Amino acid sequence: MIQLKSEREITLMRQAGICVWQAHQLVGQVVAPGVTTAEIDAVVSHHFRLCNAQPLFKNYPHQDEGGPVFPAATCISVNEEVVHGIPAHRRLVEGDIASVDTGCRLNGWCGDSAYTYSVGCIAPHVQRLLDVTKGTLDLAFELLHTKTRWSQVAREMAQYVRDHGFSTVECFVGHGIGRDMHEEPQVPNFVSRALRGSGDFQVEPGLVIAVEPMVNMGSKRVKMLRDRWTQSTIDRKPSAHFEHTIAITKAGPRWLTTAPTPEEIANLPWDFAAAEAALKPVSTGG
Repeated sequence: MIQLKSEREITLMRQAGICVWQAHQLVGQVVAPGVTTAEIDAVVSHHFRLCNAQPLFKNYPHQDEGGPVFPAATCISVNEEVVHGIPAHRRLVEGDIASVDTGCRLNGWCGDSAYTYSVGCIAPHVQRLLDVTKGTLDLAFELLHTKTRWSQVAREMAQYVRDHGFSTVECFVGHGIGRDMHEEPQVPNFVSRALRGSGDFQVEPGLVIAVEPMVNMGSKRVKMLRDRWTQSTIDRKPSAHFEHTIAITKAGPRWLTTAPTPEEIANLPWDFAAAEAALKPVSTGG
């Protein structure tokens, strides 16, 4: 059952979204050749501690009974990795792309967002993949102003990806979000079988969803790696991932995981400036 949120609850979710946005600002400062994915995860973990926020991904249960819990505060997926990459000692190199997905619970409410970062200079065709994936998310937001059913949005998202010669990942979809990271409804980036049936839903005030297009340069098919979490493209071509938490209000759609206004900063339950200044230099090794 979809749980619609009140304006007050959306305001509280906005604070969690700002915490996640600030985490991504810190990630953007440290992503560089030579930095390990574990070092990036440590920056986000430290930030959430300063904000008194709970990392949503840390110890998240595996879909298979007895499978390993997710061990980190971030999913970091590099190049052909699509989602759920485990931060480790891998050092990023010039020309890589790194998708960083993270979320937190703050005062009982969740925020969730992902960006794909370029590591130094990347190839033009890879930059185009990033631009189209982010463009797909931006398109969804604009369509939420006028469409009344999610299937109408998803259809145009998938067409936009096809028109640019890429493929939409269909194994993973967005989701409702609120007090829990994963709530109803499922939010596919294409017209799935569920959307053609009973899974479609109305775009209405109080709806809060995490919209997260995952776009592959080649085949839409993915495979799970040996760590039982990381998903990679079947053809080893690059993949990109962008995500925002979006609320539908009486005034229209609202980003919850983007930059705050000065008024919002003044009302945050953590020291925004101190959290920003707390970033320590990250060793890039040799």
